[in-house]
Amino acid sequence: MAGIAVIGAGMGALAAAARLAVAGHRVTVYERTDTYGGAVRRFERDGFGFDTGPGLLPLPAVWRDLFVKTGKEPLEECVELVQVDPSARHVFADGAEAALPNASRAGVVSALDEALGAQAGQRWGDFLVRAREAWDRTRRPLLEEPLWPNWSVLADREPYPAVPHRRLLRTRRAGTLAEVGAWELRDPRLAALLESHALAYGLDPRVAPASAAVLPYMEHAFGTWYVRGGMRELARAVYERCLARRVGFVFDAEVTRVLEKDGRAAGVELADGRVADADFVVAPGSFAGLPVRGEGEVVPQRSLPSRLTVLLALRGPRPQDATHRTVVHTQDREGELASLFGAVPSAPALPTVTVLRPDDARLVPDGDHEAVTIAAVVPAGPELPAGQTELRADALVAAAERAVPGLRDRVLWQEVRTSADIARETGAAGGAVPAPALAAAGGRMLHPANSTGLQGLFAVGGWSHPGGGLPHAGMSGALVSGLIVEGPRFRGSQ
Repeated sequence: MAGIAVIGAGMGALAAAARLAVAGHRVTVYERTDTYGGAVRRFERDGFGFDTGPGLLPLPAVWRDLFVKTGKEPLEECVELVQVDPSARHVFADGAEAALPNASRAGVVSALDEALGAQAGQRWGDFLVRAREAWDRTRRPLLEEPLWPNWSVLADREPYPAVPHRRLLRTRRAGTLAEVGAWELRDPRLAALLESHALAYGLDPRVAPASAAVLPYMEHAFGTWYVRGGMRELARAVYERCLARRVGFVFDAEVTRVLEKDGRAAGVELADGRVADADFVVAPGSFAGLPVRGEGEVVPQRSLPSRLTVLLALRGPRPQDATHRTVVHTQDREGELASLFGAVPSAPALPTVTVLRPDDARLVPDGDHEAVTIAAVVPAGPELPAGQTELRADALVAAAERAVPGLRDRVLWQEVRTSADIARETGAAGGAVPAPALAAAGGRMLHPANSTGLQGLFAVGGWSHPGGGLPHAGMSGALVSGLIVEGPRFRGSQ
């Protein structure tokens, strides 16, 4: 039995803590704030409740596995999982709309044909077949195994089987997601649908490798899910599983340094000067001063995104035909890309926004009100002046009105959440939000390994392998647990 100190109570850290405790170790979590969950939090006011982090759950099997491996009660006995159908409604720049069924290739093909014209659905369906091949090639080495020293195998090989394309007297294959959209989908609306999955994580589709095709494939193949009561309920369930496994928690306890003795991690030092000894230390990948594994280590080389979110308390009930998630695509794609990834970030007039309208009585004071969340990707960095923040928030609401007419007339009050709020809750510099790891692109889309340059110190969560997102956080917890319990011979889940 080893003593293990876990820095932070984010979802990846909680997943690692629960698994390590079941393996017989003494685990203590030190969290600098007063609660658990990292970015998975809730804002409440006047009987309304809103998720302030992820609003939906892809790939729930990751968390089902955690609950199977750490106790008798399965995930579905601890939270109520609801499959969202349709998975999403898309409102395109030209006004066309498409509601895509959840986890149904035939349904999606039919919906796109009806909305965008004959052959649109077939082109998207053919793309999903190729995306599945990329998923099959990368799933295990990218998501289920630690990032080994020979990670360049993932970095140098493009797993997406791009279709040959005749261009300027040469035959070329798509190397970026934008090229996949332009050369293989051949419809600006289908291209926007494809690119929206990358933009949701703050990835520039003009730079993101073609292997980013796995992002829409994951949603298509495994469905989109919601946790009744809000995604904070998932964090609560994982926290309570940790307590049941006798994981200790110390809140309002900021760790400032990892202690080292004889060339290995030996504990942590807190801001108040207290010292806690440990045989192993698990830290978030963004922890200041975290040493990487050494020569050849992967370090992300991309601009970092954050999110701007507007929480709306509305008068009037939620319409019965309302869609849980609507993506309203920008009418100025070039302006949006320049605003997010240009040398001088700015704000497009109407950005791409995601509108969440959960059918959940637990989030409203009564049936005569509705809670709506509008979110858009923005560059991470210092908080903008109040006036600029309000202008950007107004732009989000204006964009959302393309999908929800009369939205502003129903507003009782609104709460704006900025990158500064994310930074305060997660500790990430500038409120940055990590993206999932992707293969190819010379390794620029990979994250640092879970093993570090200091023996006994491991990295967990979205800023380490395999990157950001709720499924990936759970995977990182499983990988760190395996590396500590089984040692260097650990080869991932079977």
